[in-house]
Amino acid sequence: MNAAVLGGLSLGGEASRRFECSRAACTQEASWGIQWRNPKIHSEDRRKTWLACDEHLSMLRDFLEARSFPLTVVGVSELDG
Repeated sequence: MNAAVLGGLSLGGEASRRFECSRAACTQEASWGIQWRNPKIHSEDRRKTWLACDEHLSMLRDFLEARSFPLTVVGVSELDG
């Protein structure tokens, strides 16, 4: 079965990489997972994960740190699931 295509984007198809950078418009393979939470709205046990390639790791991490969000950076091989 072919994936639907909308405006040049494949819908329902297989991802080209298992871990792709979360930076808008970046399609590079992610090497890093940034696990973070917003303490104003997330409980202590809740974590969100952004993925980052080497080029965008600092930018994504700095964005979260500027908001004083607790975070941890790990290699993608250390991510659960």
